Amino acid sequence: MANASKVAIITGASQGIGAGLAAGFRRAGYAVVGTARSMPPSDDHSYIVVDGDIAEAETAQRVVARAVDQFGRIDTLVNNAGIYISKPFTQYTLADYAAITAVNLSGFFHITQLAIAQMVDQGIGHVVNISTSLVDHADSNRPSALPALTKGGLVAVSRSLAIEYASRGVRVNAVSLGVIKTPAHDAGSYEALGSLQPLGRVGEVHDVVEAILYLERAKLVTGDTLHVDGGQAAGH
Repeated sequence: MANASKVAIITGASQGIGAGLAAGFRRAGYAVVGTARSMPPSDDHSYIVVDGDIAEAETAQRVVARAVDQFGRIDTLVNNAGIYISKPFTQYTLADYAAITAVNLSGFFHITQLAIAQMVDQGIGHVVNISTSLVDHADSNRPSALPALTKGGLVAVSRSLAIEYASRGVRVNAVSLGVIKTPAHDAGSYEALGSLQPLGRVGEVHDVVEAILYLERAKLVTGDTLHVDGGQAAGH
């Protein structure tokens, strides 16, 4: 299938938010390329899956090449893949640091650089970087220095890239999340975690999908950070 109307790449697409985003973009009429270390097979000719470690430059090259070879373009990249490790700062290990920076920073860098190059050639495109509201609203009960370091970097680089590429038709935004119901959390913790958010509940995957699809339609929005966190970043 060549020259699909719109094409989205979703990283970390095997489960949780990533799988929800892949399904949401397909419902919106996009062809999708989903990638993760181990992807479930797809029998949908407009949903291509690519196995690989997003921290490796070679994975990014294969994902972008498949999107362009199969569909002819890349309209949207959602950098959803990420690692969250919560520890007191002095207890982080070198292995923790290597793992979180490899996925959250190197993974972002390799695929975004290639995707933006393609978008510039097209004259249009949109990058969405997934962050966390803990960047804006730190919590001593949930120490998260390394997530803040890496995901906060994605918020900053979203603004930088939005300005750098605005004149060439490429928008870049960030979405900062509160607690979302995914396999990463124990279901028994949702009530307590929900009490930490002003709206009194944790988020659902569809809340994230709707927010990102809103940014897709909001063509005048770039360099922004949309909080999907029940009011957590605003205060208590």
